[in-house]
Amino acid sequence: MKCYNCGCQLSEKDFCTSCGADVALYKRIMYASNFFYNQGLERAGVRDLSGAVISLRQSLKFNKNNVEARNLLGLVYYEMGDVVRGLGEWVISKNLRSEKNIADDYINMIQDNPTRLDAINQTIKKYNLALGYCQQDSLDLAVIQLKKVLSLNPRYVQAHQLLALLYIKAEEWEKAQRELKKCLKIDTGSTTTLRYLKEVEEMLQADENAKGDRKKREKVSDGVIKYQSGNETIIQPVGNRENRSLSVILNIGIGIAIGVAAACFLLLPARLNMANNAAQNELRAVSEQLDKKTSAIEDLEQQVKSLSEENDRLRTTVAEYEGDDGTMMVIDGLLGAVSVYMEEPDNTEKIAKALESVKPEEAGQIESPAFQNLYQLLMEKVGPSIANAYYESGMQSYRKELYEDAIRDFELAAGYDPSNGDILYDLGNAYRKQGNNDKAAEIYKQVIESFPDTEKARRAQSYLDEINNNAG
Repeated sequence: MKCYNCGCQLSEKDFCTSCGADVALYKRIMYASNFFYNQGLERAGVRDLSGAVISLRQSLKFNKNNVEARNLLGLVYYEMGDVVRGLGEWVISKNLRSEKNIADDYINMIQDNPTRLDAINQTIKKYNLALGYCQQDSLDLAVIQLKKVLSLNPRYVQAHQLLALLYIKAEEWEKAQRELKKCLKIDTGSTTTLRYLKEVEEMLQADENAKGDRKKREKVSDGVIKYQSGNETIIQPVGNRENRSLSVILNIGIGIAIGVAAACFLLLPARLNMANNAAQNELRAVSEQLDKKTSAIEDLEQQVKSLSEENDRLRTTVAEYEGDDGTMMVIDGLLGAVSVYMEEPDNTEKIAKALESVKPEEAGQIESPAFQNLYQLLMEKVGPSIANAYYESGMQSYRKELYEDAIRDFELAAGYDPSNGDILYDLGNAYRKQGNNDKAAEIYKQVIESFPDTEKARRAQSYLDEINNNAG
């Protein structure tokens, strides 16, 4: 942590040892900002995105220049489908720190993809159009627009929530429940989603209870009708039903006979002609509509196929970034190690533990220049000391003839400090002692090539010759 007045590194004292400024309150503010940032990071890790937004905003209230908190807030907005707010946070971060800022990569990721940028613009326009329809009470049109928004951006939480609210107003409880459950898959901690879902589930339960309480009827053999209403049973006499039924049937038969006679002699021929003409006209109209709908369905199916392919591709890309061994895990590991180094630069053990998720071979695969610069700078600062710690641990295991543990520590030490020939030479010795001569020969060749004309190279050559002779 640096002094706000002169920029010098602060010590554990409550005043700056360089300019004498009182920094006690300043330290508390910075610690509070970092606390809320770490809290937001933990909430984002368990997909409590709404809670993460609250924590990160609180962090920025204490320290608006906290670039890491602002970058993470942009990522959370992006994950919730609110790309515009995410871009806004990244642009502010870029203005705060123009060099070595990962926000450059996030901004370029969106701006360098015209298709994605156009989809974002269409999403914003259609969502605003849906809001306008809601204000005009044109709810059906609003539902159509929101479905289009979600086809372009299925992770847009606010669009899911608004669509669910429209379904609630229309009393389509099951559709509302489906939309709200989609929201919870994206953001598990949204109080708005949980409140809507509670109301929907109460209404669904009420509907089930109402169906169970409907009146049930059954005929009774002794001439009564039994009603079941709730917990009460009502029995109603029927009366002389046989006589009444016979009279009704007789009257109906007479009426049918008179009607059939009139239809046959007066109305039937004209009615048949009119019916045939009307049926032909309706058949032609239906055929025309069917042709139009068939064409429209084919177009829509093609659009659905294209959108499904694009959605699968985007999900694959996001999975690569979010996986346990993906790019985001490596980046988070590096940021955590940098944070530990800034707070405790001499705590080698803690820094090494934070770097456990950042394997050198995985770090080398990330193409981001900002990431590589930050990684190389951190390795220059702490790499040799971490390598020395692993080397000492490996030597202890080597002396105890625990060669597997020694090999693991030597390889970690070599990854943090490739320029240390002693580490590489002792790694070859450990493989040789373990009996893995092929791997030992490979390491000895590296020592000879990387450190020629040295005592280590000569001894490595001697062991290599011995391995080759035994193999021959």
